[in-house]
Amino acid sequence: MASKFRNAGQTCVCANRLIVHEDIHEAFAQRFSKEVEKLKVGNGFEEGTSIGPIINKRGFDKIVGQIQDAVDKGAKVLVGGDTYFDDDKSYYFVQPTVLTHVDPSMNIMHEETFGPVAPITTFKTLDEAIELANDTPFGLAAYFFTENYRNGLYISEHLVMGSLAGMMAVHRLSKHLLAV
Repeated sequence: MASKFRNAGQTCVCANRLIVHEDIHEAFAQRFSKEVEKLKVGNGFEEGTSIGPIINKRGFDKIVGQIQDAVDKGAKVLVGGDTYFDDDKSYYFVQPTVLTHVDPSMNIMHEETFGPVAPITTFKTLDEAIELANDTPFGLAAYFFTENYRNGLYISEHLVMGSLAGMMAVHRLSKHLLAV
């Protein structure tokens, strides 16, 4: 959850696409969506808020455009998809959104979203998953989960990413690594 929705999905190492094996896709999408529904959109200074505003109108328009493009090409909105504005339209909000039936023809599979949208696509074979993951000009970070050690090694050797984390979904920085 944090690797997708931290800072309203507006960090350079947020998970952009969720690539899930077809055998567990349905169960994963349902369980993930139930957690996403718990996220509260609003002013980040208010108690209980999980998702704050989008950085600017251009970012907001890009997110809305990616969702619309995906839906126009056959994606289904499982959760979310709504947008909000404050009274003077100086803050733009996108409800945390989960898309299913996502495929490589959709812009959201090839562009950075920088927003609270989780497109879920499926794979049959490990090589297909790796091909989907590598099919982007943005290879900053990737995360994977597997129950099979050999699959983990194979993934590690074949993903073309600047940073790779296995069995965890968020980069953890030690305080001493941060510029203070």
